[in-house]
Amino acid sequence: MQTIRCPVRARCLALLATGVLLAVAAGLPERAARAHDFHAGDLAIDHPYALPTPPGTTTGAVYFRGIRNRGQQTDRLLGADTAIAARVEIHETVMAGDVARMRETDGIDLPAGQTVQIRHGQRFHLMLVGLKQPLVTGEHFDITLRFERHGERKVRALVQQPRGTGGHRH
Repeated sequence: MQTIRCPVRARCLALLATGVLLAVAAGLPERAARAHDFHAGDLAIDHPYALPTPPGTTTGAVYFRGIRNRGQQTDRLLGADTAIAARVEIHETVMAGDVARMRETDGIDLPAGQTVQIRHGQRFHLMLVGLKQPLVTGEHFDITLRFERHGERKVRALVQQPRGTGGHRH
């Protein structure tokens, strides 16, 4: 039995396959972004990340695009723990004249219906104290967040270079 090849059909199948691949690829960034979101009850924890650290550095910082409280009551981030550091402190940056100073604080309020950004160069961050290893671009690590109303939630932080050049580094 002889097989007859149809060049028009082959081109149509190739175009169809290309279209399917393009449609799938176009949706990947959106799905990847959603995959880096975490939830604790009414709280949506958007994109936990840390900045890379040079070898020998014993401190690092964790940030979030934001934590959105979709609930009707204020919650509060009380602290965090991670296996890659001796302890985690919540730090607030305050201005003393023209000088920015960091100080440890007992939590971050998460008002109902609002998003609190915890990004580099802004008011709050989580300070990793006593790092056991450098934070290397592209790696991930787990960090457990403790909330007043929503209890504990483990999230995965991505180590990445910041997009902007502003802000302080640890």
